[in-house]
Amino acid sequence: MALIPALRAFARGFCRDRNDADDLVQETLARAIGRIDQFEPGTRLKSWLFTIMRNTFLNRVKVEAREAPGLAECASGRPISAPGQEWTVRAGEMRRAIERLPNGQREIVVLIGILGTSYEDAARICALDIGTVKSRLHRSRSRLLHELGEKSAASYLAGPLP
Repeated sequence: MALIPALRAFARGFCRDRNDADDLVQETLARAIGRIDQFEPGTRLKSWLFTIMRNTFLNRVKVEAREAPGLAECASGRPISAPGQEWTVRAGEMRRAIERLPNGQREIVVLIGILGTSYEDAARICALDIGTVKSRLHRSRSRLLHELGEKSAASYLAGPLP
């Protein structure tokens, strides 16, 4: 139960819609309960659940790509009106920039940059070497700054609205 907020946050990195994210969390927990005999004592439960969620999401993407192309860009998922406050605008810019990242880079940004997962845990969850995790994080941060037209993260947070 204590891991559900972290699972929800991780799922929001995959799913734009909150209901879809909640469905992903529920499906992850159902799969984990069904495979509890495969959990190895002494390993981190959070990493195991994140791995299940990641694999569940990737399987969903494969199925949806075959069955309903174009559904992810549905106009009903877009906001009706533009946000009014500066931080809301900046958060929206950042969210859209993160959504445009390639899947591997987006996954690392969500795990490390948003959820605060360690490099080691992120490497385990994504089945990557730590060096690959670090390079993906560096490339994704650089790409985000470039897309946002900034030279550094500090200038993005402190600068005026475009």
